[in-house]
Amino acid sequence: MTDRLTPRAREIATAARTLLEESGPAALTLRTLADRLGIKAPSLYKHFPDKHAVEVELIAQMLEESAAAMEAAEAREPGSLPTLAETYRTYALDHPHLYCLATERPLPRAALPAGLEDRAAMPLMRVCGGDIDLARSVWAFAHGMVVLEIHGRFPDDADLAAAWERGLKAFHP
Repeated sequence: MTDRLTPRAREIATAARTLLEESGPAALTLRTLADRLGIKAPSLYKHFPDKHAVEVELIAQMLEESAAAMEAAEAREPGSLPTLAETYRTYALDHPHLYCLATERPLPRAALPAGLEDRAAMPLMRVCGGDIDLARSVWAFAHGMVVLEIHGRFPDDADLAAAWERGLKAFHP
């Protein structure tokens, strides 16, 4: 996952991830990150040119981890859209700040490791029989459901399991 980084850059990325997961994207500043590491902010620039580069690394981690989770789910239950959806939801809810950082703004495709976005999409593409429009529609549904859940937009009495089941059946009866 992070063998593209030097040991010090890996340490910085780990601290950034911890800060993000604990306090959310607004707390992820280079000054706060440097303070957490006990260094001066300019020292970070030896390893990451700017905050965006740190965020790109975190987004890459999210894509790698979610791809691995989806691949494992696919291996357990090949062709099961409900299994992939539950895995996707679980990952997002377990890492809400990371998920939001990675999905609520434009994806920095050019800065990501080659092939990573495709790897993350392949389990869904396979379960959708290679139909890219269907895969995009299912992803949009899953993403919308997850973001609404993360942001507390559903009423307390909402039956989210039923909503997921109904939505997935609409795409994959």
